Amino acid sequence: MAKIAVIGASAMGSALCRPLIDTGWDVSLWGTEFDDAVLDTYAAGKPHPATKAPLAPHVKTFRSRQLEAAIRGSEVLAICVASVGLPAITKRLAPYFDRVRAVWLTTKGFVETSEGQILLLAEAMSKIAAAEGATLPPVLSIGGPVIARQCALSEPTATVFACDDLGAAVHYARAVRTDYYRAFPTDDVAGIEVLAPLKNVYAIALGVTEGVQEATGAPQSNLRAAVFAQALREMSLVCEAMGGRKETAIGLAGVGDLEVTGVSGRNKFFGMRLGRGEHPRDAEAQMRAAGHTVEGVPTTPLALKLVEQRVPDLLEQLPLLQAVAAAVAGEVDIRTVLVNAALPAYPAEEQIKAYAGTWSREWKPTGSHLPWRISRIFRRFHRK
Repeated sequence: MAKIAVIGASAMGSALCRPLIDTGWDVSLWGTEFDDAVLDTYAAGKPHPATKAPLAPHVKTFRSRQLEAAIRGSEVLAICVASVGLPAITKRLAPYFDRVRAVWLTTKGFVETSEGQILLLAEAMSKIAAAEGATLPPVLSIGGPVIARQCALSEPTATVFACDDLGAAVHYARAVRTDYYRAFPTDDVAGIEVLAPLKNVYAIALGVTEGVQEATGAPQSNLRAAVFAQALREMSLVCEAMGGRKETAIGLAGVGDLEVTGVSGRNKFFGMRLGRGEHPRDAEAQMRAAGHTVEGVPTTPLALKLVEQRVPDLLEQLPLLQAVAAAVAGEVDIRTVLVNAALPAYPAEEQIKAYAGTWSREWKPTGSHLPWRISRIFRRFHRK
């Protein structure tokens, strides 16, 4: 029986224990200093305070001071912490990387270095490990449409395991496969690591449409559909520009994850608050008070900065990203800019000029034209 140490008793970390137990893994769940309340709840035989789902049976729990005991004999470390805590956790785990065969990563987000450089998570982990004199084993980035509570309750769940070594992705996708939990293996790590955090940004925009609908009583289905389409377009553009694949963006890790997060994720509910007119700081504070971390809030400015640093020419094609970033920063009321960001813009002059040569003389957008009725008379005369 293979052993796995799940690092972080988060909603996702706890949920992952269910398919692992059901596929015969020996599971240790280690909680950080911030997880004491969750472990206390489990010790009392109660469900997770956020998901209200029970911990899978036979999972061994360990407190923050018991890291060595939790990891001992493990084949895999599954890191399930918030992106803001990933650098510290990576440093803490560095002495153990040479003991395990692989690292799994359910964390979603970006990391900003002290120099202001924005890194994908696997990039950041590799740099941190090297600075600690350690070498990372193969890292599997896990993404896709997974609501933690449903996974923890054994509801049908599809996810994606991405690794530069496709063999590792295939191996572990098989090793955790159940009737209800299936992982699709891929080697498109860049695609997964870009799309997983981006969908949180765009889920905020989807939530805004529902908040506006609640506040005004006017249906916003058309606007929501336009937001969804624009969000997927922008996610695809960034994914490909960062070295990912288009098919990843239109699969589970892109459109699938955006759909589920836009329906019932925490970022969607944060967006609903903005759509009802709440200030972003107040909205986030209230959600934190209720025990809900909104990953899209810190991720949004980092996503914008990532684009500015690596693919700045793409920025003008990402109006929705820019709108959400300005709203999260408190610079604009997103209700005043969402429509222009989501609905199609008039074609840019460069686009018109690029395709003008393929248009008939009647519709050619450049140059002067006679009124169409007069031009029709001339055409008839010319045909005679």
